[in-house]
Amino acid sequence: METEWPNQTLVTYFILEGLANTSEHPIFFFFLFFLIYTITVMGNFFVLLTVALDPHLRSPMYHFLGHLSFLDACLSTVTVPKVLAGLLIPEGKVISFGGCAIQLYLFHFLASTECFLYTVMAYDRYLAISQPLRYPVVMSQKMCAGLAGATWATGAIHSTIHTSLTFHLPYCGPSHIAYFFCDIPPVLKLACTETALNEFVMLANIGIVTAGCLLLIIISYVFIVASALQIHTADGRRRAFSTCTAHLTVVFLYYMPPICIYIQPHSSGTEIGAPAVFYTIVTPMLNPFIYTLRNKEVKRALRRLLCHGHRKSPAVSPPP
Repeated sequence: METEWPNQTLVTYFILEGLANTSEHPIFFFFLFFLIYTITVMGNFFVLLTVALDPHLRSPMYHFLGHLSFLDACLSTVTVPKVLAGLLIPEGKVISFGGCAIQLYLFHFLASTECFLYTVMAYDRYLAISQPLRYPVVMSQKMCAGLAGATWATGAIHSTIHTSLTFHLPYCGPSHIAYFFCDIPPVLKLACTETALNEFVMLANIGIVTAGCLLLIIISYVFIVASALQIHTADGRRRAFSTCTAHLTVVFLYYMPPICIYIQPHSSGTEIGAPAVFYTIVTPMLNPFIYTLRNKEVKRALRRLLCHGHRKSPAVSPPP
């Protein structure tokens, strides 16, 4: 369906071409992605529930981990259900113009918020290891809430800029998006006007945000390593480094694929499909396992949560 515009006919919907190499075995890939999505939502839900309910997990690190789990579950929900619908029926690949704009906004809102959150988590680890005496004072409950709120607000502003610039352009056909969700590079290819300015803003904005956050994380860990090496006991050094391993792992998994995607705005959907799937679908599934497998406190809290439902209070005999 199309609407008229001065000297142009604008599209009112797009067709997502989906992931490459999935059309020959759609049922297999449907169940594969459905399994990944289920594990992602359940895993992050259990981490979020554990952090919220366990009284032993009240430090700022677990406060931010709860936000990360919520972001991962939502980020996967923005993309995967549409992929599943497209694998089942042809109509599932159709997305309205407004729906595409909403999906793009939510994706960049959640993804950029997660980017800022990783930076805040690195700062939290820096304070905890490099300045342990000041840590409880500086990273108060009010400060934690303020930093978490700032990441969400900054992510919303960042996404609003990109979404406004992208959908301010006229789209008069074709309507096939060579990708599995509405993202900036594949959508801009369909604009029937010059997109050089949009591409420049995209590269500059995302580049500054990504490079800035990554630089702050690296600086934080330089100080963390320097402080950890000054710890006299081997066990103390091991504990200091172990608290940072999970965070460094998820940072690496999160940052590498987007860098491959957004520094090549003219790449085809096939070329950027694999890294996109990894950080939009696979990484949100891996994060709960990375944090629980590397963190004894979270593992113990999960066991307490899972075992609590099986415990029954001893029966009390009624008085004679």
